[in-house]
Amino acid sequence: MKLSSALSTKTRSYLSANSRIFLWIPPLLFLFSFFFFPLFKILDLTFNLETFTNLNNLFIARDSLLFTFYQATLSTLLTFALGLPAAILFSKFDFRGRSLLRALTAVPFMLPTVVVAAAFNSLFSQRGFFFLLSSFLCPTDNCSLITALLPPPSPFILILIAHTFYNTSIVIRIVGNAISRLDPKLEASARSLGADTFHVWKDVILPILRPSLLAAALLVFMFDFTSFGVILLLGGSQFATLEVDIYIRALQLPNLNLAALLSVIQLIFTLIFSILYSRAINQVSTQTAPRFSIARPPKTIKERLFVLTVYCSLFTFFLLPLLSLPIRSLTRLEADRGQRDEVQYGFTTDYYEELFINRRGSLFYVPPVQAAVNSLGFAGITVILSLALGYPAAYVLAKPTRLEKILDPFLMLPLGASAVMMGLGFILSFGRLIASPFFIPIAHTLIALPFVIRTLQPALASIPERLRQAASTLGASPFRVWQTVDFPILARATLSAATFAFTVSLGEFGATLLITRPEYPTIPIAISRFLSQPGGLNYGQAMAMATVLMLLTTLSILLIEKLRFNNAGEL
Repeated sequence: MKLSSALSTKTRSYLSANSRIFLWIPPLLFLFSFFFFPLFKILDLTFNLETFTNLNNLFIARDSLLFTFYQATLSTLLTFALGLPAAILFSKFDFRGRSLLRALTAVPFMLPTVVVAAAFNSLFSQRGFFFLLSSFLCPTDNCSLITALLPPPSPFILILIAHTFYNTSIVIRIVGNAISRLDPKLEASARSLGADTFHVWKDVILPILRPSLLAAALLVFMFDFTSFGVILLLGGSQFATLEVDIYIRALQLPNLNLAALLSVIQLIFTLIFSILYSRAINQVSTQTAPRFSIARPPKTIKERLFVLTVYCSLFTFFLLPLLSLPIRSLTRLEADRGQRDEVQYGFTTDYYEELFINRRGSLFYVPPVQAAVNSLGFAGITVILSLALGYPAAYVLAKPTRLEKILDPFLMLPLGASAVMMGLGFILSFGRLIASPFFIPIAHTLIALPFVIRTLQPALASIPERLRQAASTLGASPFRVWQTVDFPILARATLSAATFAFTVSLGEFGATLLITRPEYPTIPIAISRFLSQPGGLNYGQAMAMATVLMLLTTLSILLIEKLRFNNAGEL
């Protein structure tokens, strides 16, 4: 009897191990085919004699790397210049409109880069609201004083500002959480010993905040280091960072050896930053303390002035680009069709109506509404693929064995690779086959899969095993167990994961730009094309499409946050 029981137990464990291996096959096969194989092709092209014997390639790679470091460093410093006061504001003070302002600062980080670039373009370009303001203030040609008082920012400055707009919420979240966990008794004790404000911050607060500051700086720097859409759309190819140079050398000035070399350099530095960030954030986790309720209304004149200044700065900085985009899409700032002299100002819906019209009747023209249909179709396929591949991986990772702990990091590797590098890998690996539009949702799935797995994994881990055992004891089949026990718990997490994949697919720009065909544009690709073409109508259509994409993304973000909140309440 004991022998039979032992054999039964061994059989069950053996079947369990086999089932786990079977569940690993789909995601690992997918990653091997569409990530590791293209990565091997890039490495193979990089480490050959031709790449390293061409001195011009090495000089271009050096200059590109130095400029990437330069712009990322400046962007990080600007982000901290705004993010640190904002973190102090949210963690130390309570004021009217605090929740709304905090939500406003978090929205840009979730938006696609092409929307952020279009928003700043609508605000500061020669066809944006800066131009409108200058025209109203000075309708004549003698506008030297207005131009001197309101100079348009250079493209490079605009890139730095856009990066600050995009990443400030990282500093607010990481550093603000650390500040909110500071024990007020430490500051009080230091002041009682005669320390002034400077020495309190230098000797007491900064040593405690150092891991959080380092973690936030590394994460912001990594995002700025790998920035592509913002730099390409606001500055063009003249600002050749590693990402932009990979795109240029892959498509515009073909040099695949150099493109592969740049990809490997970027991958190496991204992995270094990721490792450093993981260590820094682990130090933050080990120093986690109870959250102290130190947020209070400002009392002194200095505190009120600080709150008012930072509040107005944040509100203006984050609201203006988000508002200018939809307003500009409904505002005419150019002459009517066929009239070059008389500029018309005012409200219009022409840009949205033109999205449905093939004005020139060209057989090769793809109307913007078709780009929207393409994006929705690709996003739908991405959702299906991400869930089909993410569920098996999340299921085995919910209660990981030693094998799962080893394989888990491999699932997250696509997060360390840039989307442009993925696009280059597809070009090298599949050649003419990438003419098929199906490769677009495959690339989107590679990017979305880690998010889907991390969303499903906690939900699967939270299912009590005793409920499954009870259902099985009562005679329920495995499908019936899943239907009555697992599905009610996983429904919200599944919808949240699907929304994540849908949002990632809608806004993906880097990989799509390299592998898309002219007849299958997505919304971000269509926006990029319209922005690169002359004419007020093209610019207005770009603003209209960016507004639509911003609304779709915002709705998805709100849905994800609502589902997360409900899950947290249930658990």
